Amino acid sequence: MSNNYYLDRNRNNMKKLNEILTELPAFCSIFFIGIQDSTTPLTRLNYAIDLKIFFNYLTTYETIGFNKKIINITLNDIDQIDSHLIERYMSYLSYYDKDNGEVVTNGERGKLRKLSSLRAFFKYLFNKDMIKANVATKVTAPKLHDKPIIRLEPQETTELLYSCDTLTGFSMHQKKYNEKFKVRDNAILSLFLTTGIRVSECVGLNVDDINFNLNSFRVTRKGGNQVILYFGEETATILKEYLQYRDSLNIPKEERALFISSQGKRLGVRAIEYLVKKYAKVATPLKNITPHKLRSTYGTNLYNQTKDIYVVAEVLGHKDVNTTKKHYAAISEDIRRSVAGKVKLKQD
Repeated sequence: MSNNYYLDRNRNNMKKLNEILTELPAFCSIFFIGIQDSTTPLTRLNYAIDLKIFFNYLTTYETIGFNKKIINITLNDIDQIDSHLIERYMSYLSYYDKDNGEVVTNGERGKLRKLSSLRAFFKYLFNKDMIKANVATKVTAPKLHDKPIIRLEPQETTELLYSCDTLTGFSMHQKKYNEKFKVRDNAILSLFLTTGIRVSECVGLNVDDINFNLNSFRVTRKGGNQVILYFGEETATILKEYLQYRDSLNIPKEERALFISSQGKRLGVRAIEYLVKKYAKVATPLKNITPHKLRSTYGTNLYNQTKDIYVVAEVLGHKDVNTTKKHYAAISEDIRRSVAGKVKLKQD
């Protein structure tokens, strides 16, 4: 495993994609080759997973014309698909059993993603004259309802960091285990709360990405582009303390990952998600706090300090400011509240 987290992740995703392609019809490979320059390996992997679910549905439930193995489905079979079949598939996605007996449910967002995968697939085949019609465009997308915005209030942020620093609320056994990692965990929590980085960006950080001369660090955003972000003196102090602790662990010099697991390897996404939930459960037991919720907390706090939605969008790495408004509804609410009373009925 190299020190380039993103390169390793792309390799792994491509390996998984190629494994799934061996189970899909041959013409699917043409689709994935055709979109490789405009999509990431992760996007293509997700497309492949979604297409496998769709083809499994065809061969299991749509027996008329599809009573065959997935790999034997032809383009002529695809031409027999109409919008009603896809609508039946969307209904099927609400609740179905996997081969291993696991029950899978999809809400509106899960269905929308799978429909988006089908639309991309049918659009490509149609544009390349491989099928006669793009029937996926005739299927209405599920209506998305706004999810409640969950974030930490200032006092809850203090309690979260306090729970990490003092291990208050943990059993003696938990305290003994967590004591070894609280310096690292405090650095991770602080970085989320003061920079708003994504969990994948946090995982991908190397020691060489930190520059204390400018209190800055380099992150790789979605799509692979790199940007420089900045942190304050408070976070700098916490990171320096962690790096001193990291140096005491006798980590091999060739391992450059910033945040290290108990095995001396790069801390993964699931491990970071777990440690955030572990401390949040003590500090805010009624809220399901994840790394993304800490990002939401930072976004809201940054807007409250700057009152500039474009600054928030830039720092968070949103290409469209509307994405920022959508994900941080509290910001939009603050904007609406701030203009109350600005327009007078009568002039003084």
